[in-house]
Amino acid sequence: MATLIKDKFDAWEKEAQARFDQLKSNEEELNKIFINLYGLQDELDYHVKDDEISVSPADKERDIKSLISYAVGCMFGRYSLDEEGLVFAGGEFDLSRYKKFKPDADNILLLTDDEYSQDDESDIVIKFVKFIATVYGQETLEENLDYIADVLPGSGKSRDKIRKYFVSKFYTDHLKTYKKRPIYWQFDSGKANGAKALMYLHRYDADLLGHLRTDYITKLKQAYHSRIELRESQKLAASNAAEITRYEKEMTKINKQLKELNVFDEKIGHLALKKIELDLDDGVIVNYDKLQRDPDTGEKYVILSKGVKEP
Repeated sequence: MATLIKDKFDAWEKEAQARFDQLKSNEEELNKIFINLYGLQDELDYHVKDDEISVSPADKERDIKSLISYAVGCMFGRYSLDEEGLVFAGGEFDLSRYKKFKPDADNILLLTDDEYSQDDESDIVIKFVKFIATVYGQETLEENLDYIADVLPGSGKSRDKIRKYFVSKFYTDHLKTYKKRPIYWQFDSGKANGAKALMYLHRYDADLLGHLRTDYITKLKQAYHSRIELRESQKLAASNAAEITRYEKEMTKINKQLKELNVFDEKIGHLALKKIELDLDDGVIVNYDKLQRDPDTGEKYVILSKGVKEP
């Protein structure tokens, strides 16, 4: 049965507010008892400030972003719609534990600023839309995407706002949530957004960089070239100056991304040959640096987003 996220949030908001109000009332009642017991009515106030209560009321933006983070966890298999709680944080990865919604098979999800294939589930936005449809129903999908997009920055259609959030803001929020010890790591080619991709640290293996290069970067290059060719032909057929300018602007952007992607490809290719192993017991800071260094020379190849301090 189809469900609206709005209805779920409204119910949660009432429950959270009732819990907050009850706890605040309890704490103020206790304060009254102790103040009266010790005769401190003139010195102390029994009232408790809202920010001193240990539970928080519902917050639409915060809670929607938590839903997005949970969805990413399901995409990588950290969580499952079939089981409660944490499902995978190391060990043998068992796909049979995920029946309602399958996680990404090779632990790589692309974050691109445009959709280059409508059925490519390695695109995080396509995968996210499928998750929302699976959990809440196909019939309410568009309304639910609108509700999610409403709290995200920017303007435009819901899918475009969600895509922009994943490309520009998701990792920043993730770093804050995990206090700069991220469990999802973001590969990042640079300022032009030539390529970004997420992986789940606990599913990393030494072949992942090789897969990233051959199965994703190569295909992304092809997609960029195809888009440039398409826009070139559309430019030639354009009937007005505004259309021509729009196509030229997009081609300029993609050419910058392609140039950046070629440099990134070389870095990934170099490190992929090293088959770098990570030890989770060493912690995020050590491993974040280790994955970006040639183990033989110690030279650093920056392939991950900034935000984790140097060891």
